[in-house]
Amino acid sequence: MNSKLQQALQAVAGAGVDGWLLYDFRHSNPLFWELLEATAHSTRRLFLYVTAGKMPVLLVHQVDAGHLARPGLEVVSYQNGEELLARLRGMLNAARRVAMEYSPMAALPALSYVDAGTLELVRNLGIEVVSSADLAQAALCRLNPEQLASHQRAAVRLCTIVHEAFDFIRRQLPAGVNEWTVAKQIRVQFAAARMETDSGPIVAVNGHAGDPHYQPSPQGSSPIRRGDWVLIDLWAKEPGGTYADITWTAFVGDSPPAIQQEVFALVTGARDAAVSFLERETALGRYPQGWEVDSVAREFISRSGYGDRFTHRLGHSLGAMVHGHGANLDGYETQDTRRLVPGLAFTIEPGVYLPQFGVRSEIDVFMEEGGPRITTDVQQEIVLIR
Repeated sequence: MNSKLQQALQAVAGAGVDGWLLYDFRHSNPLFWELLEATAHSTRRLFLYVTAGKMPVLLVHQVDAGHLARPGLEVVSYQNGEELLARLRGMLNAARRVAMEYSPMAALPALSYVDAGTLELVRNLGIEVVSSADLAQAALCRLNPEQLASHQRAAVRLCTIVHEAFDFIRRQLPAGVNEWTVAKQIRVQFAAARMETDSGPIVAVNGHAGDPHYQPSPQGSSPIRRGDWVLIDLWAKEPGGTYADITWTAFVGDSPPAIQQEVFALVTGARDAAVSFLERETALGRYPQGWEVDSVAREFISRSGYGDRFTHRLGHSLGAMVHGHGANLDGYETQDTRRLVPGLAFTIEPGVYLPQFGVRSEIDVFMEEGGPRITTDVQQEIVLIR
């Protein structure tokens, strides 16, 4: 049995449910495959049932049974719809309350993978269905030592690469440089460092930095000149590793305008307020819920009159995907009530976005037993490109 299934068994034992039922159809549920630590061709319905003290059960169509069997799994096969229902009823015979990838009122869309019909099917067996959000976090999102080391190596490389990107702009200014050219250079650096990413990076100048997810393209990229504001957001990981994700900002010239200095100080102040809140709470033995940390930073920015310009959640979980399955720092887009427990990695990235420019300051944090540990460099001053 793989390590994640073992963690799932331990998590289920203390979760107040009879078991964890994962459903997948044509790779609709990434948590299903993460728990198996495998991927395989599948075109039929699959159920994986994890219950304390017993071997996990994989319910699979007969045509897929051979290549989906795994050590430590009991494989039960079916041929038709009638058999599927009978086998599912037998598998859940003693259960009255199970967790699934379902979130009441879609409060946590990142954990909403079960379709309404399948939910009805399980409920019609007389079973109460609750959200697996906390179970998934406990079994799949806490970094082991190897995953943490991978994240830390990625963080070091990203911090080096972002400064190399600013140096690249500095060197190329006399000949001319634009957003796309810088983004391309960053991807060259990723390749040289043997890192991979799902998209990006973001290189945004002036008003483009006011768009949180702006992506430069070969056509229409803004040139970078003296007096410009530059935001760079980059995320990457080692192959098979854990992501790091950072955002830094710079001014091309000797002295940024007062408004840019003001907003930069506000954004970094909100970032630091969030970290301080985590430190205070964990010192008292409390691990805050994601929405609580978001609220601290959002209130900090709102007090200065820029609340309506902070238009996204404070941060997201980090894992094998840059937006992982763990708790997000979010009381704005959703109300994430999952706790930031030891073993989780996540970003803190407040931002203020104006028509003329935008500021975001993003750091990565790993939650230890004793409190939060920042794993990336922390920008304290605007980078000056001159």
